Amino acid sequence: MTKTIATMTLVVADYDAAITFYRDRLGFAVLADTDMGGGKRWVVIGPADGAGARLLLAKADGPVQDKAVGNQTGGRVMGFIETDDFARSHADMVAQGVTFLEAPRHEPYGWVAVFADLYGNKWDLIEPEN
Repeated sequence: MTKTIATMTLVVADYDAAITFYRDRLGFAVLADTDMGGGKRWVVIGPADGAGARLLLAKADGPVQDKAVGNQTGGRVMGFIETDDFARSHADMVAQGVTFLEAPRHEPYGWVAVFADLYGNKWDLIEPEN
């Protein structure tokens, strides 16, 4: 039996703003955008080729979830976006207006730099050492 972590939920304030950020600034594809009724949608983004994990963009529903937007991990890095060309990916993201919180640095595990999504969640852009 095979098991994988396939999809993680990201609580967002607005579906369309989140789609625009993850699609247009980070280059991911909208894999699903289904109206669920009552203002809810099933919105999944991820790599266009289907490889790797996906994000379910879930619109915050109520004050508890509203407080989680942008702080889902208490200020820690929330996720890791791997690339096979750090310099190019970093330059493309900067050109798209992505805010990096630090300069790129080399660590024993690879090249890395922390950036913030549109709500302030922290992500690592990383090119792992092989």
